[in-house]
Amino acid sequence: MNPPHDSTTEDGTAEGTSADSTTERTSAVERAVHAALATVIDPELRRPITELGMVDTVEVSDGGRVRVAVLLTIAGCPLRGTITADCEAALTAVPGVTGVEVELKVMTQEQRDALKEQLRGAGGRRGIPFNEPGSLTRVYAVASGKGGVGKSSVTVNLACALAAQGLRVGIVDADVYGFSVPALMGISQAPTRVDDMILPPVAYGVKVISIGMFVTGNQPVAWRGPMLHRALEQFLTDVYFGDLDALFLDLPPGTGDIAISVAQLLPQARILVVTTPQAAAADVAERAGAIATQTGQSVAGVVENMSYLEMPDGGRMELFGSGGGAVLAERLTATVGTDVPLLGQIPLDILLREGGDAGVPLVLGRPETPAAVALLEIAGKLASVPRGLRGKPLGLQPR
Repeated sequence: MNPPHDSTTEDGTAEGTSADSTTERTSAVERAVHAALATVIDPELRRPITELGMVDTVEVSDGGRVRVAVLLTIAGCPLRGTITADCEAALTAVPGVTGVEVELKVMTQEQRDALKEQLRGAGGRRGIPFNEPGSLTRVYAVASGKGGVGKSSVTVNLACALAAQGLRVGIVDADVYGFSVPALMGISQAPTRVDDMILPPVAYGVKVISIGMFVTGNQPVAWRGPMLHRALEQFLTDVYFGDLDALFLDLPPGTGDIAISVAQLLPQARILVVTTPQAAAADVAERAGAIATQTGQSVAGVVENMSYLEMPDGGRMELFGSGGGAVLAERLTATVGTDVPLLGQIPLDILLREGGDAGVPLVLGRPETPAAVALLEIAGKLASVPRGLRGKPLGLQPR
């Protein structure tokens, strides 16, 4: 009897060996493909598409061709092209992949419900997440006594500076009558609505919502107080921001309906007062900060904008006087009974205006300029404030 032996192919390879090695290679490519898809971040939810249940099917052929089906939240997803391009880029970079095909499908109602429950928690509950006992989001209500002091530009640049440091940041443009944040951020995209949940557009890593995203052209908004309150409440409950490190609210000037609504809806919000150097502006701005004594809020600090103009010879021209920010900080310290620091002084800079017109915040477009340096320093001070754990549940159980 002849001893048993492995049959061989014509090239001398043991039969079955080639098939086994091909299977192993395919399995290795499949694992690498799934790992690559985990690096694709949904541009609106800012989380991996694999974590969000958006990857429907993945097929890898023996020749290395990959076909993946991705589920969109809605059929008209405005960033479908971005998702397709990001998937193609991630998969093309995988060793062994010879071709990529991305098919876009749409979630069923059941899948959307599951996604909303995953994002909002059990039952898909609606509420203001920043008021939850475990929330560590720092909320800054950026206020001013009067218009024209650059409050919105300061808000946008501080938010983008924090996002550039790796923090998760959002902006609520609460200046309903004078909304300007979308233009300053270069945002023309409308929010995406997933049933009763709104996904805000993202620019420069910052999630932004504004009434300006819901009106046509330059249409004015003529609302009375109750409608303003409802709009702000909807921004805070229906818009999914996720777990933010910092949320900025760009308030309208003065101490009117929105300022009161913010105090009611976000009692933990800290007021950040923007002023210019002249004494008259500081007097008016004091009222915007002193409202904290009536609402029980705290004041995070004072930002002095348009402090001076740097001259070619190195000197400074103080077009609007000087000292207003420091005087305001001293007055608010005495009024609210806690230390209110002057966080910084931002010089006049034509590039700051040009960056706003172009939709490119100065701290990103020209970070070396004096105004950008001042803004970055202020952002650094806000970022260094620890997210306090006082009164937060730690999830510890006695044994």
